[in-house]
Amino acid sequence: MSVEDLRQSPTMGHMLDALDNGEDIGHYGRLTFAMISRYFLKDEEIVGLLTKDQDAGEQEIRALVQQVREKGYNPPRRDRIIQWQEQQDFDICPNPDDPDACNVYNELQFPDELYESIQEYREEKA
Repeated sequence: MSVEDLRQSPTMGHMLDALDNGEDIGHYGRLTFAMISRYFLKDEEIVGLLTKDQDAGEQEIRALVQQVREKGYNPPRRDRIIQWQEQQDFDICPNPDDPDACNVYNELQFPDELYESIQEYREEKA
């Protein structure tokens, strides 16, 4: 998979454009980016993209990517993205008033294992 696969998502395209422009996407933007992109890119690619954000150092980014991978964080749901962006300056979701915007589960096709993991979690919770 590639960066172009991520660009299928308007949410990820928005963050990729901001990173290409050297913008600070904020802690939650970097976290969201890592949580989603880990299904499409290798860790080194994620680190390379996130280091374009001048507000975070490479060590901090590497630690974030490693934490996301080790903890097995799933991509955040739309409501979590909206909640997180309220805590920072950068808008992770460029159009939060659109109820269909920033639903990365509709914007991207993740590996089947992710959907199976989510289903198992819901069944265990019930």
